[in-house]
Amino acid sequence: MLTRAWLCLGRLLGKLLVLLLIVGLAGWGLSSAYYAWKFSGPVSIDEQIPLGEADLTQGIIEDAIRIADQHRDNTRVLRDAHAKAHGCVRAELSVLPTLAPELRHGVLSEPGKTWQAWMRLSNGNALQQFDNVGDARGMAIKLLDVPGDKLLTSDQGATDQDFVMINHPVFFVRDVAEFKQFFAAKASGKRVLAFFPSWDPRTWELRHLIIALQTLAPAPASPVATTYNSITPFKLGPHNIKYRVIPAPQDCPSYQLPKQNQDLPNFLRSALHQQLALDRMPACFALQVQRQNPQHYMPIEDTSVQWDESIAPFETVATIKVPGQDFDSTEQNLFCDNLSFNTWHSLPAHRPIGGINRLRKEVYEAVSVFRHQRNSAN
Repeated sequence: MLTRAWLCLGRLLGKLLVLLLIVGLAGWGLSSAYYAWKFSGPVSIDEQIPLGEADLTQGIIEDAIRIADQHRDNTRVLRDAHAKAHGCVRAELSVLPTLAPELRHGVLSEPGKTWQAWMRLSNGNALQQFDNVGDARGMAIKLLDVPGDKLLTSDQGATDQDFVMINHPVFFVRDVAEFKQFFAAKASGKRVLAFFPSWDPRTWELRHLIIALQTLAPAPASPVATTYNSITPFKLGPHNIKYRVIPAPQDCPSYQLPKQNQDLPNFLRSALHQQLALDRMPACFALQVQRQNPQHYMPIEDTSVQWDESIAPFETVATIKVPGQDFDSTEQNLFCDNLSFNTWHSLPAHRPIGGINRLRKEVYEAVSVFRHQRNSAN
């Protein structure tokens, strides 16, 4: 009797699992078909600014300042994101001598030109958490002594050109409206509500939740051992592009980083210090650009969509070298903390485009002013 009952229960569970598998496969098929339809070209090559974006931006600025003020380190106000640096190091960016003429714009105008730069490597979070916690990792590059008028009116006379990236190809929000929803939830300590704003399943952002979880990835072995992406689009002269920086160890002397203790809170800084300061070995990268093909779904205003590399492959435009150096001093760390990196610290030839970049222009400047004013007053 008991055996028969177990057999019946087993058959029932088996049928239930098969049913769940069929439902899951059907759901996957329907969602794939939906996104294949939704993410089909062509797309606009121009920015499309929605109504109400300015009001949403102001609300985000207020939330960003609130978060920056909440995450004080004793008396200092830290960045509202990428607060923890692994190091701020000197670097050189060299334009390819053979760069194609159609890509020679802005800081890439002169083939063979080498720019001196600062590079800041960081965790993405606003908290100074352990490096082995899942997180985005950031790379920001500031080219020095770049002549020409800049996009920000407050930057006229400034001589820097910035590039800002993280080690994931897409962002987990599509536009300013969704970013406002996420940031308000984050400022209130309820960030999960950003993806489930109501009980209506039509408002759920499951795809974006998956992207967010993928972004919170395990740490690389070293800050110089991962690929960094612009995520948002930019101009390169007449072209709409995204850019990325990839490791190029073949351009440097052969080097094997000794195994690091990843249980230490700052092991990424230790890895960088091991390579650059102790072993005196350089790190090499390639700067690449991906040109928009508007006949396919490569939107400007949706940063949650990855541009298809099989249609629009990345092209190397410059090399980057971080020479062996001492960088972990109190003075240099403080200098690094006071540097402001902004995609709008830029020549017009590299103008940021799209809603998230328009948002960055206002938020970065407001938070940077707030942070420097508070830190100078303390």
